[in-house]
Amino acid sequence: MNNVIDVAILGSGYGGLGMAAQLQRNGISNFKIFEKASTLGGVWRDNIYPGAACDTQSHIYCFNYFPNLRVSRMYAGQEELLNYLQHFAQHFELEDKIQYNSEIVNATWNNTEQLWTIQVKDEQPVKAKIFVPAWGQLNKPVIPKFKGMENFKGASFHSAEWDYSVSLEGKKVISIGNAASAVQYIPEVAKVASQLTVFQRSANWIMPRDQQIFTAEELDEFEAHPEKFFGSRNHIHKMREDGFDRTQHGTDSQKEGVRIALEFLEKNIDDPELRKKLTPDYEFGCKRILRTDEYYPALNCENVSLVTDGVSKITENAVITTAGEVIEADVIVYGTGFASQNFNGDLDIIGNTGSSLSEAWEDGAEAYLGLTVPGFNNMFLVYGPNTNLNHNSIVTMLEIQHDYIVDAVKYILDHQVSLDVKDHVFAEYNDAIQKKMATSAFASDCSSWYKNAAGKVINNWPLNVESYRSATQFKALDYIVHHQVEQGELV
Repeated sequence: MNNVIDVAILGSGYGGLGMAAQLQRNGISNFKIFEKASTLGGVWRDNIYPGAACDTQSHIYCFNYFPNLRVSRMYAGQEELLNYLQHFAQHFELEDKIQYNSEIVNATWNNTEQLWTIQVKDEQPVKAKIFVPAWGQLNKPVIPKFKGMENFKGASFHSAEWDYSVSLEGKKVISIGNAASAVQYIPEVAKVASQLTVFQRSANWIMPRDQQIFTAEELDEFEAHPEKFFGSRNHIHKMREDGFDRTQHGTDSQKEGVRIALEFLEKNIDDPELRKKLTPDYEFGCKRILRTDEYYPALNCENVSLVTDGVSKITENAVITTAGEVIEADVIVYGTGFASQNFNGDLDIIGNTGSSLSEAWEDGAEAYLGLTVPGFNNMFLVYGPNTNLNHNSIVTMLEIQHDYIVDAVKYILDHQVSLDVKDHVFAEYNDAIQKKMATSAFASDCSSWYKNAAGKVINNWPLNVESYRSATQFKALDYIVHHQVEQGELV
């Protein structure tokens, strides 16, 4: 099996690169990262819209073992985060492990060989003992099918596919969408457009960001004395963990979150009619809580208007609302989000019974610890179902997952086995997760990307990060262990 790699990783964002680095740090070097694009970076490579930035503090949006000591500000922008990932890959010597322009289109488990056969588009198949999809949860842009949109004569694009060849200077621009990406690009577009119209489906709960830009002296201090950086990191982590209670039904912390958000709205928006439109009518925490200081001021600009009617149809040069208003446009930006429920995208993954992962997830994606699914031996997901957060850094969650997967990989390689999570372990875990979700605002009555069509929360973790860390400890007893004998048969 000289041509077999130990671990095949899909994707080179935070999830895939962090997985590779932890393998390297643990002496496991026979792995490869398959990246469909020509460069690394995941969402921070793809999302280059004006104002693109992280709404989680930079000091906790980096790996514990590779702190971003010289990050310039508390909420870093896209370019700086991409730069961090590039330096990360260089530091852990990952570049030679990445196979670019290599889209995995099929992965099939072979019971006899106890290997994954991985088909890369237009290339020969690759054999791997372990398959780690690190595709993320927000990587496939979605544009709804609006009536007449194909007739529009101006420029149009999704926010995650920003077209900088299109000048917005002096143009009439429409943003269809007003959520996490839109609240970042709208203030920038407002600076140059002659008219910007924002279509809002529902108002956001918005908290102040309170950006902090570090001085050169502070950065030198962090670099000379990393314990000061970690002091900040630990403080922010604890503060964000304490903030988890804001996502729970009827808690004092949730009420406090509502108070802060409404005071922030009132402070920034004087027009009572506009303020009414911007006041959410659903429970705090049911949707993603946003952080921005620039969005409300942008809506106060004379060249910016907010529309709460829906889109009836799109014509050659305008968007017509459900109320019949005709709004002329030179450019339409679709800030319409991502296929957050479609974890495996177009990738066909076939398990040990010949059934696909899409079939297993027909009623909604589920995984044990968000990591592994019965019938799919030696497959470990990164940022899988029910591992997203609304209160803390997803990078910390990724690091916990990477540690678990490293332990599993070591066990598999040391014992020459395959692991298939037991059905009852998987079922009991997911039943418990959904019961815990009952106290969470994530499960309340609003439309959000956390839930599938049936209303089941399949994206978010229902507790805090430290609870996930405690739960996510590798135990071989959770798995059916298949040993390989010389004839290639399983016992």
